[in-house]
Amino acid sequence: MRALYTVFICVLLLACGETKEENKKIYLPDSNGNLNNISVVIDNQLWDGNVGENVRDVFAASLTGLPVDEPMFKMRQIPTQVFDGMTTRSRIILKIEKGADNASTTIVNDMFAKPQTIAVVRGKNDGDIIAQLKQNKAKIIDAFNKEEVRQKQKRINKSLLKDEVMENKLGFTIDIPSVYKIGKDAEDFFWVRKSLSNTKTIDLMFYSVPMAAISKSDSTIVDIVNVRNEVTKNQIPGEDGIYMAVDDAYAPALFNSIIDNKPAYEVRGVWKMQGYTMAGPFITYVIEDKVNKRYLIGDGYVYAPSLEKRDYVFELESIIKSIKIK
Repeated sequence: MRALYTVFICVLLLACGETKEENKKIYLPDSNGNLNNISVVIDNQLWDGNVGENVRDVFAASLTGLPVDEPMFKMRQIPTQVFDGMTTRSRIILKIEKGADNASTTIVNDMFAKPQTIAVVRGKNDGDIIAQLKQNKAKIIDAFNKEEVRQKQKRINKSLLKDEVMENKLGFTIDIPSVYKIGKDAEDFFWVRKSLSNTKTIDLMFYSVPMAAISKSDSTIVDIVNVRNEVTKNQIPGEDGIYMAVDDAYAPALFNSIIDNKPAYEVRGVWKMQGYTMAGPFITYVIEDKVNKRYLIGDGYVYAPSLEKRDYVFELESIIKSIKIK
């Protein structure tokens, strides 16, 4: 009986320990921080030296597709010795650790708060850390971007535009903030707009094209640009022959992406008005929809002279990435 009693007590203690561990995971505090702001946990000496310079080169690099330079992320440095308490609750964190036997880069979620993404870069010396940053920058940036897109979409979902007519006609669902308004409703084209002022706007376009319209070859980006130029010229023309077109002076960039678990092309560049002095950045996603034998296209662009545009383009990116094809 004494032995059975001992076993019972041990099982009870283990169960309590598991419960405490589960509660610890469940009751993480809420994370904080502005969108696309990284807390960089790094010793002052490293931040002021070559390691810090490489961190800034990677994460404060100019965002592709903007007419003027704006950083991909904004950063604040947190010395390692003060990384405790409230400072651990940032939503995205880059932690640099020097002195590790083995160089490595690890992505960790929800360690101190929720939601949270932390990239931990370790190295025995400065050279190891810099090599890890260069080798893994795409992986880290992708993890941070996905976390921020999820956070932006969560904020968008608080109040959504009623766009069932568009969704039914084009065969997809999307989450658009209610502050946007549908400017044009056609059978196979929709123009959705958000006014920033009397003269500044953020716009979205949704349409589809046959799969044959865009080739999978070296001419992919040329085909996408040609499709976009034709659509903007025919669907949203200005007066006296004025129309929007991709600005050849800023070569658009092509990336591979995934939306709704489907392959997609991402194009970033600058548009301009032919015959009028207007320009701004655009972001286009061309989603492969094999079931319906088409490409579904979500395109966003900004006209906001004198204003920084990074956050507006990020909003458009987050909206378009919420697409789910029916």
